[in-house]
Amino acid sequence: MGSNNISEDTGEKMETVYHNIAPVYDKNSRILILGSFPSVKSREAAFFYHHPQNRFWKVLAAVAGKELPGTIEEKREFLLAHHIAVWDVIASCTIHGSSDASIRDAKPNDLSKILDTASIQKICTNGGTSWKLYRKYQMPLTGLEPVRLPSTSPANAAWSLERLVEAWGKEIGAAAMMR
Repeated sequence: MGSNNISEDTGEKMETVYHNIAPVYDKNSRILILGSFPSVKSREAAFFYHHPQNRFWKVLAAVAGKELPGTIEEKREFLLAHHIAVWDVIASCTIHGSSDASIRDAKPNDLSKILDTASIQKICTNGGTSWKLYRKYQMPLTGLEPVRLPSTSPANAAWSLERLVEAWGKEIGAAAMMR
């Protein structure tokens, strides 16, 4: 999975980790949602936003006006049915647990396989870290400006589920997901 070392800044155990989740997309995907890097729980399950407190799936279901998908296969089917592609900006990095703030030595994913296959009309980032990392590593290659959405992470406690649904709905509303 990776190698371990100690951060000189914080004294925390840092681990070099490699992305282990394949992107979800097909030729009909119109919206690409990018996270920064999978959480520990997501890496363990080998699927996106698997931490039970992450509100990603609740937000998307509410925006689409659909039931919350439960299994990984239901989540994959939900994304494809709503023309949503999901992946992360980073392919590997040194990180402490699931902390975006601790990300070091980031290596970007190659988004070209999605962008060359799908009909992506909008790229959205799930939170500030993915937005910054996308702008640093991906935007020079894609030329596409990302839309910064508020993070669905439980660490973003300042945003209620209702506020997240409203903000995400403005950018990836049900109409955009159904086209």
